Amino acid sequence: MLTIYNSLTNQKETFKPIVPGQVRMYVCGMTVYDYCHIGHARVLVVFDVVYRYLKHLGYDVNYVRNITDIDDKIISRANERGEDFYQLTQRFIDAMHEDADALGVLRPTQEPRATDSIDMMLTMIAELITKGYAYQAPNGDVYFSVAKSKDYGKLSGKKIDELRSGERVEVDSLKNDPLDFVLWKSAKPGEPSWPSDYGDGRPGWHIECSAMSTQMLGNHFDIHGGGPDLLFPHHENEIAQSECASGNKFANYWLHSGLLKINGEKMSKSLGNFAMLKDLFISYHPEVIRYYLVSSHYRSSLNFDQESLNQAKSALTRLYQALASIEGEGNELDQEMMNQFSLVMNDDLNTPEALSLLFQLVKSINNSSDPIQKMKYGTTLKKLSGVLGLL
Repeated sequence: MLTIYNSLTNQKETFKPIVPGQVRMYVCGMTVYDYCHIGHARVLVVFDVVYRYLKHLGYDVNYVRNITDIDDKIISRANERGEDFYQLTQRFIDAMHEDADALGVLRPTQEPRATDSIDMMLTMIAELITKGYAYQAPNGDVYFSVAKSKDYGKLSGKKIDELRSGERVEVDSLKNDPLDFVLWKSAKPGEPSWPSDYGDGRPGWHIECSAMSTQMLGNHFDIHGGGPDLLFPHHENEIAQSECASGNKFANYWLHSGLLKINGEKMSKSLGNFAMLKDLFISYHPEVIRYYLVSSHYRSSLNFDQESLNQAKSALTRLYQALASIEGEGNELDQEMMNQFSLVMNDDLNTPEALSLLFQLVKSINNSSDPIQKMKYGTTLKKLSGVLGLL
């Protein structure tokens, strides 16, 4: 049985899909105003492994990964360059697909864009207002009332009173409460906008994912995932607005990848230590980057440095050398190794242990003089590597 660590309960749980044999999974994707960096790659690869392994287990997986193609950063970048924001986002969407394809990341089942889902967002906002969970401020912005969400903080463990004591109330704030977050931003001159019952404007960030996930997967689905920086406030706010709007539980299992540091420091624009994938690919084959990313458990903190990449390159070379030593192709698999692989992957997707099994197969290939046995080990190596998106 597959067990996964659920951020909602802070413990490993046996995975039981809502509909037997089917998995509905939503993962927060990129905000497309720049090229992808190594932090983006970690999230892409982590959930690609989740997707691949669920499919390996025989599940019919509906995997939705959204694209945020309208927000403050996108508008600012487009204005800086004197470029239409649609052209800007399309260019970076194309670049993201190019990077993800190079990393061996499978395309999700569905990839909705925020700008194509405005109607669904407005429907959800209207529902929240009708039920008394949201309100329109005098300036036209629409806010979610955090205090009316009775179990706000259940994902992050944060308490409303503690959050409020840490907030500085803005002097000119039009919010009822400093914790309230925006659902709809009224239009400003020179910004893209859409018509609504609240006046022309554009959606807030949090409402985008709630609208797109429920539109594609229903009000209640199996898995919601994303990077560690999204747990609070983004995912907390998603839960609050989604469950208040529908009256249903939002997602059963919440998966979050671990932090990624560069040379021991957190990635930061002020430090200028963002490693862009397009630059890394000049020096390292994308599969080396992927190997490096799966060599660590998805929830662990991961340090990115040149030494780690060089080790990944050497390890990947060993796998390929073992395969190259085998003549012909077979169909028979080593069932004991298949079972061992299932055991470690069923334990919260333990990819480091899974990789160690691949190297046991490499050792068996190198030590075997029987071409039939060699072929069986090689076929198994190829099969299991494929589940991790390698070879």
